[in-house]
Amino acid sequence: MIERFRLFLRGVSTNWTGTLGVALTTSAFLMFVFMELLRIAGVVTNSYVGLITYMALPALFLLGLILIPLGWLRFRRAVGKTTDELLADRFPEEMRRSRGLGSNLLGIVALLTVVNILFIGVGGARMLHFMDEPEFCGTACHEVMNPEWTTYQDSPHAHVRCVDCHVGEGAGALLDAKLNGLWQVVSSTFDLYERPIPTPVHNLRPARETCETCHWPEKFYGDRIKTIESFALDEASTPSYTTLALKVGSGTGEARGTIHWHIASENEVRYQATDETRLEMSWVEVRRGEDYHRYTNRRATGIHEEPPETRAMDCVDCHNRATHIYQDPEDALDAALAAGRIDRGLPFAKKAALGALLARYPDGDAAHEGIADAVRGHYRREAPDAAISQPDAVDGMIATLREIHARNVHPGMNIHWNSYPSHLGHEGRTGCARCHNPDLVDEAGRAIPHDCTLCHSILAYDSETPFRFLEPPVETDPDRKMHTYLRDEFVGGASPR
Repeated sequence: MIERFRLFLRGVSTNWTGTLGVALTTSAFLMFVFMELLRIAGVVTNSYVGLITYMALPALFLLGLILIPLGWLRFRRAVGKTTDELLADRFPEEMRRSRGLGSNLLGIVALLTVVNILFIGVGGARMLHFMDEPEFCGTACHEVMNPEWTTYQDSPHAHVRCVDCHVGEGAGALLDAKLNGLWQVVSSTFDLYERPIPTPVHNLRPARETCETCHWPEKFYGDRIKTIESFALDEASTPSYTTLALKVGSGTGEARGTIHWHIASENEVRYQATDETRLEMSWVEVRRGEDYHRYTNRRATGIHEEPPETRAMDCVDCHNRATHIYQDPEDALDAALAAGRIDRGLPFAKKAALGALLARYPDGDAAHEGIADAVRGHYRREAPDAAISQPDAVDGMIATLREIHARNVHPGMNIHWNSYPSHLGHEGRTGCARCHNPDLVDEAGRAIPHDCTLCHSILAYDSETPFRFLEPPVETDPDRKMHTYLRDEFVGGASPR
């Protein structure tokens, strides 16, 4: 058998097809074993090495297996003889009988088949495991996925694997994900993808299969206090506070006016958007008992002849940036000022920082230099004493602004400030205001409730302190509604809702 195998190798080595196949198969196998030993020893951890180990090497191994028999066929055609005829030329019949050389290749083929199956099986399993790791998702297509990878690492779900939300369970979902991944590789290779990547993602797993594996209704908050700290653009960057008692609710549908009432199993909210961005609704329906009550947008624009399919509201309709969170520039600055990462002792700290952040830079390197130039230039012109007396504070502001910009702005993917707005809250016409607005009305002309206090009580509003019950309104106040509510709710003795 050994002699027959030697003859086989000698035959395939007579042409480039067989020689290349043997070289690829042998080297791929040895390199795979070597790289796995380095990984086990902790020497190699880079995800790009994983791409070579678990994807390139098995592919080369398979290519070699295909080339080897093709090389043998080319050799037999070249000499015009069968395998048995070649053996007869090289070995006498008595020798072949005594050594078993006349037997077929079943034994050696079986041995090689077992080795190949083991290698491909181990390599395939390791490849699938590697492809399920966040490092692969975030770094394999660096230019495309770098923005998502950057925000993912600084998110509440930084220890949750990408596939836990983006890939369904079962063999069918796995196959769909890998086929989609192949198309993504093609799109990245030939520059076929959109910039920025459009959202929302329409093929996400249902939220009840993902979000509720950790956040089931019985774990929801009853109420939650949230304080929003913001800073003015004045010289002192004066802080102010808005404190809200959010009526989060349990999600069990026991009370309307709680936020998680929307996704309680006893209730259903469904809608049809004017387009696939889901930023404007054509209509919204709310199930009350067995019947649905419809609210139609009387001012909807851009309604398609074939609008998107009807969608039942779930977690991601509000928590659309639960992981890949891109900050608003002012919100990011307010958080940095509140944490002391930017020194409020610098005059007009927020104003200077905001100006540097909002400038349009063509790439990351330009932003790195441009932010420093903008901040230092501002203080040289507007506050030269501060530039001289507080150089460390100026340098600290520059470093913080560079981090904020690098996290949220990615010019290569056409991602700039607020390219991906969050739907938590109701600034402008995003978030809650997509449905809770005066334009969505029923047949009687009644709008979906959109009062400020429907889902939260207001404990302080642009106040000097986080908790402050405002006094009764004065005549000069143009906005009496908010103050009247606060007066009646707290000053008048009523308990918070």
